[in-house]
Amino acid sequence: MAAKTTAPSAADQKLIKSAMQAAPKKVSAKATIVAMSADGQMRTLREGSNGFTCMPDNPATPGPDPMCMDQAAWEWAGAWIGHKAPAVGKVGFMYMLAGGTDASNTDPYATKPNAANHWVKTGPHVMIVGAEPGFYEMYPKDADPDTSVPYVMWPGTPYQHLMIPLK
Repeated sequence: MAAKTTAPSAADQKLIKSAMQAAPKKVSAKATIVAMSADGQMRTLREGSNGFTCMPDNPATPGPDPMCMDQAAWEWAGAWIGHKAPAVGKVGFMYMLAGGTDASNTDPYATKPNAANHWVKTGPHVMIVGAEPGFYEMYPKDADPDTSVPYVMWPGTPYQHLMIPLK
């Protein structure tokens, strides 16, 4: 007997739609969609088949921030979320085509702006994460970056990564 599948709830359908805005349709259409619960646990909303995982906008942040990432970037994000050191040299790729409207450029764990944490607004972009530290040396690492050109976010931390704006 085949397992019965149920359609996602209206709330889950809204989360899936949000997550799919993070990447090109050809990527998000076949990506696994997950959502993080209040206790930090991941819940799968839809199984995928292409190795990408997409997450919806985080309602706790001020602006839209859905993201979609390959397996290496998923592992990097898990290390960041878990406050653990990510693997160095395991390069990952992330999409944030809806933008990432509010984040500290110097503190990976800042939750709101203050005078010391250099809050930035970045529109649609992609990211390269997990590269060897030397990779980031050729890009600007300013605390208050020009977000219209590639720059390093969270420079000098284990979570530094290259932000590449698309507009």
